[in-house]
Amino acid sequence: MIAIRQPQEIAKLQASGRILRELWDALKPAVVGGTATAELDELAARFIAERGGTPTFKGYRGYPAALCISINDEVVHGSPRPDRQLKDGDLVGIDVGVTLDGYIADAARSLVVGGSPGPEALKLVATARQALDRAIEQSRPGNRIKDLSRAIQETAEAAGYTVVRQLCGHGVGTSLHEAPEIPNFVKAGPSATLRPGMVLAIEPMVNAGAWQVRFLPDGWTVVTEDGSLSAHFEDTVVVTEDQPLVTTR
Repeated sequence: MIAIRQPQEIAKLQASGRILRELWDALKPAVVGGTATAELDELAARFIAERGGTPTFKGYRGYPAALCISINDEVVHGSPRPDRQLKDGDLVGIDVGVTLDGYIADAARSLVVGGSPGPEALKLVATARQALDRAIEQSRPGNRIKDLSRAIQETAEAAGYTVVRQLCGHGVGTSLHEAPEIPNFVKAGPSATLRPGMVLAIEPMVNAGAWQVRFLPDGWTVVTEDGSLSAHFEDTVVVTEDQPLVTTR
């Protein structure tokens, strides 16, 4: 069953989303060469706690941190470490969840570290962001999940990239992963129709090379099979009678 959230619930989702939006403003200046990924995680955990929230990811299925920080060929779920420092030119994906009063906001951003990033990394990041934007535009009553998937896949492939197929977006609300699944490619079979009150965590994962990925031995970090760069964007989106409501922007 796909949950249909009521206005009072949507207000709570907006409140958790507000913390997450403000967190991006606090994190971005710290995403520079020489910063340890554990420093970013400590900053995020402190920021969320000071605003009355809790980091959704920490402790989820044993995950050890508030942030997932994935670098270059890492697609998602990279764990912050005190001995891993960002370097100029790194493509860094940061994924974070905030729980407030039982309701969750989930979002991810990718950016390139340093003043002279490579053109390939910039194009990949811009394409992944555009794929998310186009999927959000499709998040309207009467459309199907398949319309979001198509928007993501067509945007990525038109730029010469691929989308990850083993991982997908999802519903979100009082649990981090709820129905429906939101593939980043057009999947055969039936597809749910969107209705007002549905809440979606839409998250394109776009690879510069092939779409195949694998898990590292840590059990969390997912990397591209061919070592190519990957970019990841995500927002929490409420389907309404009118424009999609993006709680995390």
